[in-house]
Amino acid sequence: MTATDAPTLPIGAAFDRMPFSRRHVLIALALFIAFVIESWEQLALVYVSGDLGPAFGIDEAGIGVVLSAVAFGMIPGVLVWGPLADRVGRRPTAFWSLLAYGVIALASAFAPNMATLVALRVCSGLALAGVYTITFPLFLELLPTRHRGRAAVYLSIGWPIGMLAAIAASVTLGGLGWHVVVIASAAAGLWAFAIRAWVPESPYWLAARGRQEEARAVLRVLGSPDAEATFTVAGTVASQRAGHPMDLFRGRLARITVLMLLLNFVFNWGYWGLQTWLPTLLQAKGLSLSASLGFAALSALMMIPGYVSASLLTGRFGRKKVFLFYVVAAVLGGLWFATASSLTGLYLGNFVLSFFSLGAWGVWNTWNGEFYPTALRGTGYSWATASQLVATTVAPSAVGALLAHATGFTATMLVINAFMVATALLAMPLPETEGRELE
Repeated sequence: MTATDAPTLPIGAAFDRMPFSRRHVLIALALFIAFVIESWEQLALVYVSGDLGPAFGIDEAGIGVVLSAVAFGMIPGVLVWGPLADRVGRRPTAFWSLLAYGVIALASAFAPNMATLVALRVCSGLALAGVYTITFPLFLELLPTRHRGRAAVYLSIGWPIGMLAAIAASVTLGGLGWHVVVIASAAAGLWAFAIRAWVPESPYWLAARGRQEEARAVLRVLGSPDAEATFTVAGTVASQRAGHPMDLFRGRLARITVLMLLLNFVFNWGYWGLQTWLPTLLQAKGLSLSASLGFAALSALMMIPGYVSASLLTGRFGRKKVFLFYVVAAVLGGLWFATASSLTGLYLGNFVLSFFSLGAWGVWNTWNGEFYPTALRGTGYSWATASQLVATTVAPSAVGALLAHATGFTATMLVINAFMVATALLAMPLPETEGRELE
């Protein structure tokens, strides 16, 4: 086929007949491990936080500052990296972000005092924000249309795997001190080279920038039968407008953006408010520290079938129906957990909560990245992530304040659960995206 008789297609159409190939599996592995690292970093110190008090002479409030520092740094970080990814590309953003994170995390392992540790963890959050923001948008932009929802939900399984790795590290390495756990986190930054080797640039982004031949080359590697076409980019946001945050609040996108920001905040508040204080809440119910860590590990295992089931269902019933069903089921599990009067009830209630809340997260990670056109996808996802991170930063302190005022286990859990109810209400007006081409 010559250039003169090549068809002209929307870039999204090049993914309609694309098979799921071995190269997609390699891409999935590279980005899956990146998501594991992101989960690990946010949770690793939570499970060895008791070591920080004696090391730096700080109380629970000081420990809370250290634990929140990475999320605090990621808030401005995502707002920088997201628009940057829309302007310079997804692949370099992921590579340089993860590599810089590894260097800064290594430095933080040798922090001589709390102030230095907090500053370095804020900086590591700034660096990690890039790969954290762009992992899902990049994956979505490399997947065949009919496989996009299912495969992206599977990518979300990296979160409980990272959680399990953090728990395992606290058990196997915690006795050697918090420094060793942080050094292990720093070593994970080397995975940036696997991303550079295995993950190509997004054809959507290349086409939007007018780099047609490069887009065709990636589509050939991905096995698209339409790789030789000339590609057009839908929408009115041209490449010269790529990465402009205020475009999120113009036209039809404004309503979606407001709903998306609110939903990301309340959903992550409900999840993170529980996860950060879960060991403490369980000890308040009479479990030992080791038993509470085992409880958390079993909860993480229950997240995996939650993701798998959501992946299987989203292609059949759509993002919206599956998400709403799973969030409502998670609310019921949270009520069971909050009002449990026995250890068995605690386990069963939390298993239901973990299964459905993380299944919902898997759907949301995909759905959340499909609302915006290519020129704004990184920017939109970065604002979504910033909203999540504000909740990640605020929720531990808010739940800690509830516990400090002797609110009690049940009342605290009911407050957390109320945020899940708000999540379902905010999701109802959002549009369905299952089976639609990305813009």
